[in-house]
Amino acid sequence: MRGWIMALLVAVAAPAFAETDTAKTETEEAAKPIPDPVLFTSTHTGTFNGQRVAYRVEAGETYLKGDSGEPEASLFTYSYIKEKAGSDRPVTFVFNGGPGSASIWLHMGLLGPKRVVVPSAADADDGAAPYRLVDNPFSLLDETDLVFIDPIGTGFSRVIGKGEGKTYWSEQGDAASLSEFMRIWLTDHKRWNAKKYITGESFGTTRAAYLVYEMTTGDVDIAFNGLMLISQALDYEGSTPVHDNFYSYVTYLPSMAATAQYHGKAGAGISQADFLTQARAFAQDEYAPALLRGTRLSAEERAHIRDRLAYFTGLSPEYIEHSDLRILTPRFTKELLRDEGVALGRLDARYTGDEADDAADRPSGDAASYSVSSAYSALFNQYLTDALNVEMDRPYIVSSGEVAEGWNFTGTEDNAGLEPEYYNVARKLATAMRRNSDLKVWVANGVYDLVTPFFDAEMTFARHGIPADNVAMTYYQGGHMMYLHEPSLEALTSDFRSFFDGTLEDEQP
Repeated sequence: MRGWIMALLVAVAAPAFAETDTAKTETEEAAKPIPDPVLFTSTHTGTFNGQRVAYRVEAGETYLKGDSGEPEASLFTYSYIKEKAGSDRPVTFVFNGGPGSASIWLHMGLLGPKRVVVPSAADADDGAAPYRLVDNPFSLLDETDLVFIDPIGTGFSRVIGKGEGKTYWSEQGDAASLSEFMRIWLTDHKRWNAKKYITGESFGTTRAAYLVYEMTTGDVDIAFNGLMLISQALDYEGSTPVHDNFYSYVTYLPSMAATAQYHGKAGAGISQADFLTQARAFAQDEYAPALLRGTRLSAEERAHIRDRLAYFTGLSPEYIEHSDLRILTPRFTKELLRDEGVALGRLDARYTGDEADDAADRPSGDAASYSVSSAYSALFNQYLTDALNVEMDRPYIVSSGEVAEGWNFTGTEDNAGLEPEYYNVARKLATAMRRNSDLKVWVANGVYDLVTPFFDAEMTFARHGIPADNVAMTYYQGGHMMYLHEPSLEALTSDFRSFFDGTLEDEQP
């Protein structure tokens, strides 16, 4: 997980930003006097879900202090606050993942009052400017205030004074910094008795789970009403498609089936729901036991598994046999449409890209990433100056390779010792839900997501002691960022409102 998923999510960034010499930059920062935190405010109106809302935006820095009592980090956030609202107005804290990603994707793709328009698979590739920024009538500002957080090292957030990145680039440091920010925000805005929610995407769901655990069990007890987990990643075993990770061959199989059916390579004449029901049953009841038996399968049993894999994935029996019945997801994205000379995206397998090396065993990039990222970068930077009056003298870091490479998953000084244990925060979520019986969790899945597959979400929430009665799981005809698919965007925001009013129910794709 640590290698490939971070590389993928960092790849979602806009064209490369200027690299910095970390040691030199931190030394220079430590020597400078620390200025006052900046704050940019603006007022706006918009229509969301048919309601006219007047709101203000507070875009600015919150300084986080170290043990010395001096500021050591500057967290840059964007607060959308309804005018003349009472202290009981709900608030939703929002972040993306990576680790190393800013909150730009949920900010400008799903929840904010403006939305970036990008191609959705069929005519993919955002090309070059000009791009389109439009009003987002699906924004949730009619329901809740929204606070978009760029963790340290992303966006405009950074270490200052004597601060060091490594202090914040771990579960412990990240949870401490974000929980402290939330405490400060609730105090400054007098919202301690309001309903509180967290929305995270991808690694942001990992962050949401350990953060709510920290805030439920830590020194400052803050109980949340709900977590909205978009493309969950709680147990990395099920979303790390590498050799010898037996479990991942099973969790990815239904998503491969959905992808093969979408591209006309499998499932002809069968509804998606029925095809995926078949795929789940095969993966769990036949494929998993066959993988456990390995070379002890008889020739007849092996042929049966091979042919069923071909039925679901659209790959040839010869390729599956050559792969020893073990299909790595990155290879699948190259092999499925190899005869057409294109590779599939991982973040969203509906997208395809033409690559120079048609003989490679896996794609050189992610078509679902490079088809949309430039538009997000350009329009967000334009939006900052045109609408939010934000003037900063440093680049907005959409996705930081420095944070991704420097992230400490183990909590040890040298970041060693993780393998072969996969990172897992599902038990922390289970504990938080038991200590806060009102905590509701919603898991949103993209059917064509080949990064965090939906079957992994189902299996994760079935086997880690998570209270099932407080969990809702829904599905959308998109990928990792399902809101890129406009019908899914509308469905997703409708489900947000159902989650808020307590009427959201489980469904099956």
